[in-house]
Amino acid sequence: MKTILICDDEPVIRMNLKAMLTEMGFDEVLECGDGQSCVEMALAAFPDMVVLDVAMPKMDGITAAAEIRKKLKVPVLLLTNCYDPQSVKRAAENGIAAFLTKPIRQQDLLPAIEIAVAHTEQVEGLKEKIEDLKETIENRKVIEKAKGALMHAESLSESEAYRVMQKMAMDKRKSLRQVADGILKAG
Repeated sequence: MKTILICDDEPVIRMNLKAMLTEMGFDEVLECGDGQSCVEMALAAFPDMVVLDVAMPKMDGITAAAEIRKKLKVPVLLLTNCYDPQSVKRAAENGIAAFLTKPIRQQDLLPAIEIAVAHTEQVEGLKEKIEDLKETIENRKVIEKAKGALMHAESLSESEAYRVMQKMAMDKRKSLRQVADGILKAG
């Protein structure tokens, strides 16, 4: 990872966290002190990860994290002085990858970052697969509808209609979906 954005309203915490992250090999550590600034900075700088405190002025950390995650698919790690079940529930609902309690120790930070990155990559991969599956299902629906229309119009069996569509796709160098769309448009 190259760039990380840290946001905490306590300058001492930011300073210590920045030192740890720099030592861990982050190229650039951006910092700010309130939730609103965090959202603005994240959307302007596109960091590889965001670490922010739960309790901050202007906008709490979970709300800021949710705003960031709407636009950027980056791992978000939350910091808190003491966790409460309601905050953990809100964090989970908003795609927060990890939760750490203060004071932060370097031996806790690195595993949390690694797990947060792995978790975020896994979730984003699953979201992509879901979108691909939705597209496949939609394509199949259209192809089946076109096949039905062809069967009805040409008095063909299902397999014959499918073969006609395959041949049209090969001859015209188009996908089955494109051929199906054309058949449905032609009526």
